[in-house]
Amino acid sequence: MRTLSKKTQYTLRALYALARRYGQGPTLIAKLSDEESIPRDFLENILLNLKREGLVESKKGKGGGYALAQSPEEVTLGTVIRLAEGPLAPVPCASPAAQRKCEECPDWRFCPTRLVMRDVRDAMAGVLDQTTLAQLCRRADEARAAVESASLMYHI
Repeated sequence: MRTLSKKTQYTLRALYALARRYGQGPTLIAKLSDEESIPRDFLENILLNLKREGLVESKKGKGGGYALAQSPEEVTLGTVIRLAEGPLAPVPCASPAAQRKCEECPDWRFCPTRLVMRDVRDAMAGVLDQTTLAQLCRRADEARAAVESASLMYHI
């Protein structure tokens, strides 16, 4: 099974940070880099790509930096991962948008692996396309609060 690249993991971390700050104005690259432990040069490239794709916007000068271009309620993980990684399908023949035959397959239309990988792709897309940055930030906050609450109970 394929895994998310380091670049995609950094992209998601940067977007979560910007989602938590949505509506508060731009955030400096240096601040994002430090808070999210993302190498600054890498983060600059990520943010430029996200700007080109319309997910973030930038402002130059005093009070400048980067911010989400749309509400975190509107940005899905499916969109972000496709931008960073390409199609969600684990094998090329299972992708509806970028479908191509595997070189070694005699007849991909009836390939059992393709059929099950299409199901895997559809399940992944179903989850990722229904999950927004805002939802994940809320889930992370709830998980943090639960751990902190449990930690306080043990220290009493």
